Amino acid sequence: MAASLQVLYPASGGSTFDFDYYTGPHAGLVGEHLGPHIQAIQIVKGIAGGPDVPAGYHCITTLVFADQGALDAALAALDPIVADIPNFTNATPQMLIGEVLG
Repeated sequence: MAASLQVLYPASGGSTFDFDYYTGPHAGLVGEHLGPHIQAIQIVKGIAGGPDVPAGYHCITTLVFADQGALDAALAALDPIVADIPNFTNATPQMLIGEVLG
């Protein structure tokens, strides 16, 4: 069964997020270190939390893996990616590891 890793970057008072860096150099690091394990990737830029409600997240990225083994291999290669986070945001990311149901 497919597995996923979602990384959520909360938007709160004073938090910043550099999308140019995230979709450029940081995405390159993800491709370099996790690329062989990733089946699909989706990057969503938060624009609203509902009508007239600010977005609760700057960004939510979903990485999909063929199975738990591929996800485990990717998790073992995360160190350089995590080390790069301060280069594009001061928000503390949240992670959700899941089983893809559909």
